[in-house]
Amino acid sequence: MPTTMTASEVHKQYTATAAAFRKLIPDPALRLAFSRQVDGYIRQYALGVWQADNASSISPRHVEFYNAIWSPGNPVPSALYWEVASGVANFDLFQPPAFFEDLRQYDRRSGTSLARRFADQLTLLLLLFAAVDGVVSESEAGFVNACNDVLLELCDKDGLPSDRPAIRADQFAAPRPSQPAALKTDKSEEKVPDKSEPTLKQLLAELDGLCGLDKVKKDVKSLINLVKVRRLREEAGLPVPPMSLHLVFMGNPGTGKTTVARLLAKIYHAVGVLSKGQLVEVDRSGLVAGFVGQTALKTQEAVQKAIGGVLFIDEAYALVNADSANDFGHEAIEVILKNMEDHRKDLIVIVAGYTDRMERFIHANPGLESRFNKYFFFEDYDGKQLMEIFRSMCKKNGYTLSEEGEQFMEKDLQELYDSRDENFGNARDVRNLFEQAVARQADRVSQLEAPTKDQLMELLPEDLENM
Repeated sequence: MPTTMTASEVHKQYTATAAAFRKLIPDPALRLAFSRQVDGYIRQYALGVWQADNASSISPRHVEFYNAIWSPGNPVPSALYWEVASGVANFDLFQPPAFFEDLRQYDRRSGTSLARRFADQLTLLLLLFAAVDGVVSESEAGFVNACNDVLLELCDKDGLPSDRPAIRADQFAAPRPSQPAALKTDKSEEKVPDKSEPTLKQLLAELDGLCGLDKVKKDVKSLINLVKVRRLREEAGLPVPPMSLHLVFMGNPGTGKTTVARLLAKIYHAVGVLSKGQLVEVDRSGLVAGFVGQTALKTQEAVQKAIGGVLFIDEAYALVNADSANDFGHEAIEVILKNMEDHRKDLIVIVAGYTDRMERFIHANPGLESRFNKYFFFEDYDGKQLMEIFRSMCKKNGYTLSEEGEQFMEKDLQELYDSRDENFGNARDVRNLFEQAVARQADRVSQLEAPTKDQLMELLPEDLENM
């Protein structure tokens, strides 16, 4: 399942936000004007956001989001694809809504801050529509900030005081691939308070540096945006619908599930969801004991270590024994579910395993189904990606490939991918091949009388051949 919101969820989020702001307006006439006008203006601004991103990439999903912008009592839109695409292409300049002047006049008379509050809510709403593809781009964030600046300049011109910092959309923008987030280009950026705790930008740069996993990276960034906006909504006193941050990782061994889980634990800590951000990795043997009553204690001990961070359960499907309802794995699941409820504000559980087996695992217990509703799918690495992983292992460990060795490994790893079966280990297979090559190279180089530095580093075809 994707982590991006559905059109129905977007509609609920939009109506909740509009309703919450409507309640803040004491004046009945102003409240009525807002109610009648807001839908049309937000639909226009959504077109502007999408134009800022890429007007040529409008999809049916954009149409669904556009048609989700309506409040109870107002007309429900039924725009077609060509209408939305044309609207995006023809969007001109941002113009403040007519009711915004009325809000400012009311603020001047009453000493309230409705206009600035609306500017904040508009930023959050436009971010919602910017994330139609799961990512808020820098160009989209720039457009949203520009809209916000227009409104705030009008507030400043009227002398309306500010009681809080304005929400800035660039906090939610995904970094450009050509500029790794770990590279700081602005001297005014905050310094890292603790070198042992990487910043969110550094963690995202590390995520982007992983081989492959494009869909997973996109889903992680979408999840981060969702968490950030939820926290801002909480701070703004807006309703926040229930949301589970527990995850299901599905895919074959060696596809980076543990690595991504470890990064996610740190990311959750960096955005304030978890107090510590550590990863505790277990499997069935780390949770289940062989005697009645011991499994609960063993599982509780693992959970206690994970509080403040992530409990990562690899091959979680092994906890469900379809042949025995009395299997101790069920006891472990019940303990985990109870702790997920008791420590819901400071414990994240990620379960991982083969795709088909994980689906059966989640559906084996109603408690699992209700708590795990976000799925990340880890695809197998193809031949080129396996080669990229092998090169990175060589570089990290101080080895080089001869030209013939490079050609040999490219062919060998492509054949490994093409002939893969249920035992295919992805990056694990590559690591095994690398370690075997290092051992064979050591046997060869040890026979040389005075090997040079280059000879100590170079891997030749005879070192790489898996005999």
